[in-house]
Amino acid sequence: MKKVLVTGASGFIGQALSQSLLNSGKSIRGTFRFKKLISKNIKAEYVPVGDINNKTNWKNALVDIDCVIHCAGRTHIMNEEKNSEILKIYRSTNVDGTKQLAKQAAEAGVKKIIFLSSVKVIGERTEHRCDNLSSNKQYIFSHKDDPNPQDPYSVSKLEAEKILWEISYKTGLEVVVVRLPLVYGHGVKGNLSRLMKLIKFGLPLPFNLVNNTRSLIGIDNLVDLLIRCIDCPKAVGKTFLVSDGEDLSTPKLIYHIASSMKQKVYLFSVPIFLLKFIGFIFGKQKEIDRLAGSLKIDNSYTKEILDWTPPISTEEGIRRMVQGK
Repeated sequence: MKKVLVTGASGFIGQALSQSLLNSGKSIRGTFRFKKLISKNIKAEYVPVGDINNKTNWKNALVDIDCVIHCAGRTHIMNEEKNSEILKIYRSTNVDGTKQLAKQAAEAGVKKIIFLSSVKVIGERTEHRCDNLSSNKQYIFSHKDDPNPQDPYSVSKLEAEKILWEISYKTGLEVVVVRLPLVYGHGVKGNLSRLMKLIKFGLPLPFNLVNNTRSLIGIDNLVDLLIRCIDCPKAVGKTFLVSDGEDLSTPKLIYHIASSMKQKVYLFSVPIFLLKFIGFIFGKQKEIDRLAGSLKIDNSYTKEILDWTPPISTEEGIRRMVQGK
C-alpha cells in the first residue's frame, strides 16, 4: 500500500489507528475538523476538511491515497430527544458525507475504503428467544442477520453502507464494512468513561441483579483488525462483526475495571424494572438499557475470513484502558 488516509484522525479510534499504522511502517495522512484535538505525539501528515456533509472537499486529502479508513462520523446529538430533525442531522454527516468521500475517492483512483459502521444496524440488543424445542436460548448477532436499525444513528449507518455498495458496483472501489459494538480503551468517552469515574469515586452501584451478556472490542484489537483489512484480499466486499470474543456482564465489567484500579467496589441489588423506571424518570433510559441489556456478537466469520484472532485479552485491554496504556 502506498498511503492510507484516516478520516477522523483526531478521534478516539482515529488517533490509536494512526499511531499503530505509523508503528507498522505505513505511510499515512489524517483528516480533522479541529486542529487542537490532534495529538502532538503522532507525527503524521494532516489535512483539515471542516464539517462533513455533501459539500465536503476531500480531494486534497485523497492525493496518492491507496486505502481510506473512514472513522469520522456523527455518533450522538446533544438533547436528541428534543430534536425533531435528528435523522436529517445524522444523514448529513454519516450518509451524505460518506457518499461524497467515496465518490471523490473513486475519482482519485483510491483502491479501497474501510467503513466503520455499527452493530446497531442489526438491532439494539440480543434477548432470549424460544427455539423450536421450546428451550430458552440466547440469540447472538451474526453476519447473516438482516438489518433492523431502531434509532436515527443506526438508520444513517445502514444507509451509508448501502451507498458504499452502490458506488462500489458502479466504480470498482473496493469496500469493507466493519460493524462495531462498544469500543473501549484509553481515552474512551461517553457512558464507559462515566462508569469508570463512579467506580474510582468508590460509589456503590445498583447492578448486582444484572445478568446480561455484552460483546465489546478493545481499541488495540480493533486497530489490529483494521490494519489486517488493508492488505487482506479476502476482506473485499465483506461485512464483518467484530468483538474480543470474551463477552462480559455489566457486574463483571465493573469488577474488571475496579481490579485494574486496585479499587474496592460494592454492588447492591435493585430490581431491573426499578432501574429502568429510574432511568426513564431521569432521562437516562438508553444508558440503563445498555447497562442491563444483552448484545452478543458471533465474530467467528470475521476470524475465519481474515485469519484473525484478537491479540489482546479483554482483561488486559481493560487494564490498559484504566492505566492509560
